[in-house]
Amino acid sequence: MMTHTELQQQSCQHQINAASSEEIAAALRVLTPWKIEQEKIVRQFDFKNYYQTLEFVNTIATIIHHEDHHPELLMTYNRCIVKFNTHSVNGGKGGLSLNDFICAAKIDAVFEDKFCANNG
Repeated sequence: MMTHTELQQQSCQHQINAASSEEIAAALRVLTPWKIEQEKIVRQFDFKNYYQTLEFVNTIATIIHHEDHHPELLMTYNRCIVKFNTHSVNGGKGGLSLNDFICAAKIDAVFEDKFCANNG
């Protein structure tokens, strides 16, 4: 599998094939804060307040729109939970694909660059 930076540099492509269990395990070694829950990769991002949380959601919306790969978002006062999977794989039954890991890496980078220094 690629490095975190190599994932960030890729763009999402239409996927019909799900990632293999080996590819998923390799990606999760690179994307350590992300976990698998109910066949999705999931990460919780914590913030100081509602304004930071909303700013994060608005910032990642640009990435999500550009990549045309839309996660499930749950936003509360000081937390955002992001869940990715790919609906088009496994004959339309859904699953994980490279697109999920590409977007996760890009969202991680936004959080690290823009929010970690302000969150401590």
